[in-house]
Amino acid sequence: MFFPVSGWFAAFVLTLVVELPIAAWLLRRVEPDVVRRVVLIGYANLATHLAVWYVFSQLFLIGTIQYVVAAEAWAIGGEAAFFLVAFRGLRPEAAFGVALVANVVSFAIGRIVEGISPEVFR
Repeated sequence: MFFPVSGWFAAFVLTLVVELPIAAWLLRRVEPDVVRRVVLIGYANLATHLAVWYVFSQLFLIGTIQYVVAAEAWAIGGEAAFFLVAFRGLRPEAAFGVALVANVVSFAIGRIVEGISPEVFR
């Protein structure tokens, strides 16, 4: 099984809708400029989401624990690394915490949406 191209956009929009407000709120003290903060978070999500959707879906069987662990570890690690470089003064544990919280919530909501309307990501 693989993720179709047509489903990527819906999944990415859902990711942004969930993760942007969470990360923006958690990073508000590090970066007071809301536009800069949101743009940087969006870029971090774009960079990791494409790999999760198109690379990891070719390396692992979708739905397996191996896929979930690898893909989510990539998303959390990639976003944390991006935040660490992009937001001056952000501590590594804070960057990791922001990425972890945003991705856990996004993952959970994505599973709920997929359970209610599986056609959304197809």
